[in-house]
Order: sequence, then C-alpha cells, then structure tokens
Amino acid sequence: MVQVVFVHPDLGIGGAERLVVDAALALRRKGHDVQFFTAHHDPGHCFPETRDGQLEVTCIGDWLPRSTFGMLAAFWAYIRMIYVSLYLVMFSGIKYDVVFVDQVSACIPFLRMKGGTKIIFYCHFPDQLLTERKSFLKKVYRYILDTLEEKTTSQADCVLVNSHFTASVYKETFKSIKTSPSVLYPSLDFDNFDKYSSLTLKDVDLDLDSECIFLSLNRYERKKNVSLALQSMKLLLDILNKDEIARVHLVIAGGYDDRVQENIEHYRELYTLATRLGILEKITFLKSPSDKVKFALLRFAKCLLYTPDKEHFGIVPLEAMYVGTPVIAVNSGGPTETIVSEETGFLCEPNPEDFAKAMQKFVTGINDKDSMGEAGHSRVVSNFSFIKFSEHLNYIVQGLIDERKLK
Repeated sequence: MVQVVFVHPDLGIGGAERLVVDAALALRRKGHDVQFFTAHHDPGHCFPETRDGQLEVTCIGDWLPRSTFGMLAAFWAYIRMIYVSLYLVMFSGIKYDVVFVDQVSACIPFLRMKGGTKIIFYCHFPDQLLTERKSFLKKVYRYILDTLEEKTTSQADCVLVNSHFTASVYKETFKSIKTSPSVLYPSLDFDNFDKYSSLTLKDVDLDLDSECIFLSLNRYERKKNVSLALQSMKLLLDILNKDEIARVHLVIAGGYDDRVQENIEHYRELYTLATRLGILEKITFLKSPSDKVKFALLRFAKCLLYTPDKEHFGIVPLEAMYVGTPVIAVNSGGPTETIVSEETGFLCEPNPEDFAKAMQKFVTGINDKDSMGEAGHSRVVSNFSFIKFSEHLNYIVQGLIDERKLK
C-alpha cells in the first residue's frame, strides 16, 4: 500500500477537480491510502465524493486572500498552495510516500523538504499561457511567475498531462525541461452514469418538452466560448422552417460560483447576448446543475455543443458520448483525440456557420443520434474507461515507489 496525498488549490466542481477526485478514487480502489489537502473546500460546491466520506479532505489556509482588489490572483494561488504544502510537511504529522500536485507547481520545492517523497505534477496546461499580459508591469509580474513555474515544474519526479495536444504545448513552452511528460487521459467512472440511467427530464424537474434539445455544458468562463453556441443557435433558427423551429431548444448549463467575479459577469453577458439575438425564449440557463440534472440533460440532448477552442482535453464530450449523445466540437485541442468526426459527432471550425450546419443535420434527421451515439459509447468504453485510467495511474505511482526502493 502506498500512502498518497493530493495537494490541490480549490476543490470545486471543474474539470481539474473531477480529474484529481477520480485519481484519488482510482488509487484507493487499488488499495492505496489517499487523502486531500486543499486551500478551499465548500461542501455546497464540490463533488460528492469529497463530502460524503469517500475521500478525506483537510482544508488549510482558506483565510488567505484569493486576490488583491481583483488582481494578483496567480500570486495568491501560489501563496495558498505553498502554505498548504508547508502545513503538510511541517505540521500535519501524517506519513506519506507520494504527493500528487496539480495546477500550481510553485509548492513543489517546499514539498521536497520531506526527504524520500516522490512528487507527481499533473499539468492540465501551462499556467503562463492562460493569461494576457498587456501592460509593462503585467509583463514583469508574469515573467517572474512564468520563470518560477518552469523551474518548479522541472523538480517533479513525474509530470503528467491530459492529452497529446497538451504534451506538445508543454514541450514548446518549457524549453529548459528536456524530459517529456507522460499522457494520462482523464476517464469516466461509468457507475456514476449508470445509476442515473433511468432518469427523465421530468424526474429532475426540468420542463423541457422540445424534441431537439442542444446542450452546452461548460463553466461560466469566457475562455469556454459559450457565446459560439448562442450565435450558432441564432443562425440555425434562421435557416429552419416554422415546424422545425418549434422543436428546437438550447440549454446553457455549467459551473457557477458566486465567489468568482468572471462567473457572475459572463452569465450576464450570455443572457444579454441571447436577448440581443432575439432567441431568449429558445434558451434555458442553468447554474451549477446537480449530477442528476447534468446526466439527464446529457442523455436526452440531441447533441452536445462543445465550444472551447484549443481545449486542453475536455471531459464533457466523453460524458456525452458515453450516454449515447453525439458531440459537435471545435476542431482543435483535446477533442481531436476523443471525437471521430462524422462517426461520433462533428469537428468544426470555431464559427457559427459551421456549427449551425452540423446542428441542422440533427434537426432534419440527416444524421441519426442513435447510430452516432452507439459509436461514441463504444469509443469511450474502449479507450477511456476508469479501469484503464486506474491501471495506468497505479503503474505510474507504483513505479515511482519501486524505483525508490531499488536505490
């Protein structure tokens, strides 16, 4: 049995959080001891496994600020993770063999204060590529953080990434790091979906009687490009006849956190855009839907619209394909590794014209949801199962321990 500690900045309900929760569950099912240390954990805004006793969570340092007057968010994320790591090393009193860190690498040197510990860093995407730097001061600020990110990432014993796309970006970005990262695809725990397989939309109190429901499922963040779904819906409605229009509806759903100003602003922006396009009556907005609501929507949607461009991986397309729902996604990033265009969905250029044309095929019946859905389900089961994910991660963790024992 290996004792593994996960150090994560904020155990909310995003894709990064889903991955580390799944990683912890996978290792626990392989017989290892796992627990989380984090700077924030809200039982009302987290995955159920972190609050129902399946995974032990210790929250440290939530009193530290997340930003300074809306700025320096990255700096404070570094400070919060360093604080958590120092507590783990110096005051927690627990024994552990491996630390699994993700998102913020700045804490790795502090975790190394405990000799003999192996450190895995999961790089969802280089942080320095996720921010703009227009002013001189911002460029200086980011240069310091970018240099720190590269130096500390290189100190991990093993670096994992979520796709071959991210692996290529990693190598282009961190030029001083000569070793290549390993790809560990996120996965799905099929049991979580199967237990809700009989749910209908009415069971989850959704009054949507449209025959053709399109679904966008992303956090309320601008980088998710959800406006593309609204613009595509507008073009679609313009080319459909009256009877077809009556059958069509778009649901915009996703993670929403009142503590995050961007979530608040972007929800308003999307609502305003739908109003300006004159399609508000054809749109339903949902904030942070429960698992039951999400799974019911994924199952009954005619198609999922996945709009992020150059998405690092994208777990939602896998969720849709597993329950038999085709995906229309941007032809870049992780979705090019999960979706087979014209077989399990469509890969399109990131413009409303291409998306609307693909959507029209599902409205008119040119493309059949059932046949594409079956192909998608088979692809996910064959390539992205929780069993494969568990075995691969266990092989990595056990390999680190075995190497240490041989020395």
